[in-house]
Amino acid sequence: MPSARSRARHSPAVVAALVTAVLLGGFGTAPMVATERADGVSATTSFGATVTSVGASITFFGRGYGHGVGMNQYGARGRALDGQSAADILAHYYAGTTQGTVALTTPIRVRVLRNFVATASRPLVLYPRRTAWRIDGLDTLFPKDARVEVRPTVVVAATGSTVRWRIRILAPTGTLLRDARTSSFRIRGLTSSAITEVASKHVTKDTYRGVMRVVLSSTSTRASVVNELSLERYLRGVVPAEMPASWPPEALKAQAIAARSYAARRLRPGVASYDVGDDASGQVYLGSQAERAATTAAIAATAGVVLRSGTAIANTLFHSTGGGATEDNENVFVAASGAKIAGPVSYLRGSLDRRADGSAYDAAAPYATWKTATYSIAQLSAWLAADARTRVGTLTALGLTNRGVSGRLVSVTLIGTSGSRTVSGNVFRSIFNAARPAGDPMLRSTLFDVAPIP
Repeated sequence: MPSARSRARHSPAVVAALVTAVLLGGFGTAPMVATERADGVSATTSFGATVTSVGASITFFGRGYGHGVGMNQYGARGRALDGQSAADILAHYYAGTTQGTVALTTPIRVRVLRNFVATASRPLVLYPRRTAWRIDGLDTLFPKDARVEVRPTVVVAATGSTVRWRIRILAPTGTLLRDARTSSFRIRGLTSSAITEVASKHVTKDTYRGVMRVVLSSTSTRASVVNELSLERYLRGVVPAEMPASWPPEALKAQAIAARSYAARRLRPGVASYDVGDDASGQVYLGSQAERAATTAAIAATAGVVLRSGTAIANTLFHSTGGGATEDNENVFVAASGAKIAGPVSYLRGSLDRRADGSAYDAAAPYATWKTATYSIAQLSAWLAADARTRVGTLTALGLTNRGVSGRLVSVTLIGTSGSRTVSGNVFRSIFNAARPAGDPMLRSTLFDVAPIP
């Protein structure tokens, strides 16, 4: 626990000394960020060159939504509307990559349900739909729409506890078709039209094509479900989840190639039980219910196409809105302190994302520009004090000068009555977003300042 002395308020002279120490201690200054388009036209955005003193209240103004690395999805839309092809779009956002291919039959394993805690009264439940189906290793055919229930029993012995699982299969009429011990198993439909509903997921979109593998733990009552299917079929549930199907066809083709490359790079056959997840920690996959004709057409038009850097499949990161510029990867994926830990990736270079007239390709995005609500410094100081990484007493100044090529903050230095701390832009953003009142605008990206950004 801090002493009363360490909690005491510093005098103005001490605060001034802290500001000087931060500046002399190597905190990077970036009075303006300059980027250059392929046509040689450059643009500059000015930011404060020194630590910014804070007043009684503060509002943050920003641009963009997401990490800012790789393809700007709203930028891709704007470029497609201007007549650029998918190849043009990808060449801008992943400069130096080349197109290659992967086999159309390439398999992928997608974890669609993670660590579901099953009990006797709350079993894991699935419904195979549309066709008859079987369980690998059994000769029995089961009818479509049967109910599959999987329950655990904990067995306690002197040597420790183990978990035994039991599967019950009920016909649509309620007739019991099977009741037996089980371990991990696969459900396989008889035709390619088969889908399986993972009812225990409790979401609107919960049906999937391909094989469903139920992964059962022998040491806990947790179960996971992994969807095994071809990469091309997987993309049908990804592309419309990541980009509206109503967008221009060339933007959808660019998204299909980026999503295919992103997934193909993460394939790890024979390692663990899955390759990728289905949520925003990677790329979103919503299964068969997400499929749309326009996105399926874009996938078919680019069948098997991936981006490569040399012989390796490129790590085709993408984000919603760049805010007029994208960022170098090493300026975004940093340590919690803001220290750079990643090496530069040749094709993940930040660039200006504006037309010759200066207008941003993503200007139509909902979060091309944004601002937070206005808060008192006492409020913000309290939020920051709740996390040891940003606890500086009453906030007196902010260092917002360590920025990347797009203007995104690599780090934020907080100066207060009990000292100073430096954290990454993303740590500051996450702490602010978690503490703000529910319903108030978020910090949508790390491209923000205390004044509007042009």
